[in-house]
Amino acid sequence: MKDTYFITGISTEVGKTVVSAIVTQALQADYWKPVQAGELENSDTHKVKRLVSNDNTVFHNSAFDLMTPMSPHAAAEIDSIKISAKKIKRPVTNNILIIEGAGGLLVPLNQTDTIADLMEPTDKIIVVSRHYLGSINHTLLTLEALKARNLHCHGIIFSGNEHPTTEAIIKKMGGVPILGRIEEEPYFDQNVVKEYAEILRPSL
Repeated sequence: MKDTYFITGISTEVGKTVVSAIVTQALQADYWKPVQAGELENSDTHKVKRLVSNDNTVFHNSAFDLMTPMSPHAAAEIDSIKISAKKIKRPVTNNILIIEGAGGLLVPLNQTDTIADLMEPTDKIIVVSRHYLGSINHTLLTLEALKARNLHCHGIIFSGNEHPTTEAIIKKMGGVPILGRIEEEPYFDQNVVKEYAEILRPSL
């Protein structure tokens, strides 16, 4: 059985999709977004597909495609759909699998389940941390929540321009590897993603 990587973030809009594309390209892995809420004509799967350029990646269909760009539990209620973590089955593949979460670790899927309930102890979980006021707290809380669930954090990828004091304290107090950083690029295309894939591959 090959590795499964789960890409989660400390909040929304921190760069999970770009990181997912880079890791997918670096490992020539399969990609899967279990729950997509909103932007169904330009979903995260569509975005990753445009950024990945290898011939080995298979893009698996989401388990739930919800119409409204909201927390999955709220979007599902609007669509009159009930999401159950137990009913979300991972795609069968002989390749490495990259799973992209929605929002952060404790984003609710329903009244009891969260994104964390889609994770498994064998997953290599990558936390995407973007610098903003409060991001240290959000990053360390995410790491604590993973530890409390006996889930393995493979490491952190920082998103955005370098902030040395923030990164240093997260590294010291978080106690997990820093895998690298995605800079504040003017744009991301296949060539930029390929360059980052080469840089990050050794740490993955």
